[in-house]
Amino acid sequence: MTVTQGMNASSGGGILGRERTIAGPGFSRWMVPPAALAIHMCIGQAYAFSVFNLPMTKLIGITASAPDDWKLTELGWIFSIAIVFLGLSAAFLGRWVEENGPRKAMFVAACCFGGGFIVSYFGIKIHNLALIYLGYGVLGGIGLGIGYISPVSTLIKWFPDRPGMATGMAIMGFGGGALFASPLSVTLMSYFKTPTDIGVANTFLVMGIIYFCLMMVGVIIVRVPAVGWKPEGWVAPAAGARKLVTNENVSVHEAMKTPQFFLIWAVLCLNVTAGIGVLGQASAMIQEMFPGRVTAVTAAGFVGLLSLFNMGGRFVWSSISDYTGRRNIYAVYFLLGIALYAAVPTTGHIGSVTLFVVCYLIIMSMYGAGFATVPAYLKDMFGTMHVGAIHGRLLTAWSTAGVLGPVLVNYIRQYQIDNGVPKAEAYTVTMYIMAGLLVVGFICNYLVKEVNARHHHRAALAAE
Repeated sequence: MTVTQGMNASSGGGILGRERTIAGPGFSRWMVPPAALAIHMCIGQAYAFSVFNLPMTKLIGITASAPDDWKLTELGWIFSIAIVFLGLSAAFLGRWVEENGPRKAMFVAACCFGGGFIVSYFGIKIHNLALIYLGYGVLGGIGLGIGYISPVSTLIKWFPDRPGMATGMAIMGFGGGALFASPLSVTLMSYFKTPTDIGVANTFLVMGIIYFCLMMVGVIIVRVPAVGWKPEGWVAPAAGARKLVTNENVSVHEAMKTPQFFLIWAVLCLNVTAGIGVLGQASAMIQEMFPGRVTAVTAAGFVGLLSLFNMGGRFVWSSISDYTGRRNIYAVYFLLGIALYAAVPTTGHIGSVTLFVVCYLIIMSMYGAGFATVPAYLKDMFGTMHVGAIHGRLLTAWSTAGVLGPVLVNYIRQYQIDNGVPKAEAYTVTMYIMAGLLVVGFICNYLVKEVNARHHHRAALAAE
């Protein structure tokens, strides 16, 4: 028995196996998006992790940082490690997710993500930062990666008529997870706070349990369609009827041999680099560009508004892509993004907070949309057979951007300030660089063509 056969055999056994999740007659496909949302709304907590940063610098000092407390620079690595392991786990375990089905994958994701909080709880208790790196960073990051890709191919199979809308519904949850995680974290820390304990450790423990339970709701609900199932009355368009949409399949290994994979990788990486770089500095940026006019409280509200548009854009733009086509909608993301990034410094020079906010709301909507649209883009190019695994490999672009974007924004800003540039003008060069990255992204997207027929599954098998 080959390794692949063994994995396939194991996927059929037990309540978590793929065979036990095949939908019976009468099952509504509209039950699957809520199952996916149950996973993505939980793992979307990662976007709110920053609420723990300042409290964790005062675990010993309580009211102020003590000499033995951790520094923000040390704590910043927790999120970075989690994002790196998100990309690595999605890349290396994507094929496993495809073969074992969404229920087993979601269960593993729940164990890893919830378990990451609990391991970190012990790390906080004994004041061991390495244990938190291992817990939330490594274990939680693996849960992020598996949880992120586990519903994707299932949704695409249930919604072949509207793949952009379907993946947008799920990935919208990841963008919106912070809206619930942030107040939950603050409330729990306040509840557990005592004169000798800032409340972070118990908050991690409770959140680990809560997220595990909520993710299990998705595990219980999710189903896969029976072989040959299709929506009632839907007929797949004939081959060639839709440009850049194939009815063929390309295996994950064969996809890695195509220029299309690497072009779309660059498209996602450049779109995310531009967005994630400024997302992490949004609060500081609006306060520094409009000193005395925007308070910290107002800036916090601005960040919350960005989260709403990040979430909404994932559904709205990706749904529109079902009508415009994926390459065309990415062209809009890049062209409009270039204009908006280039306009941001001007909004500061003329002192228009309103125009600044409008620019950033649209930018963030397209940042989120890039994540939501790419699974359908991959389905169009490579078919549905291994789309989850291919998506997993592609998410290494996110890991790359998660490091590249903040580094560009933070270090260029600091270089400007160190050389005497006022803080209000320290982001000008950065914004123009981000616009330049989007120009490169537009070119990469333009170069995407149909996959050569020799890479199609049947042709590749015949060649072997």
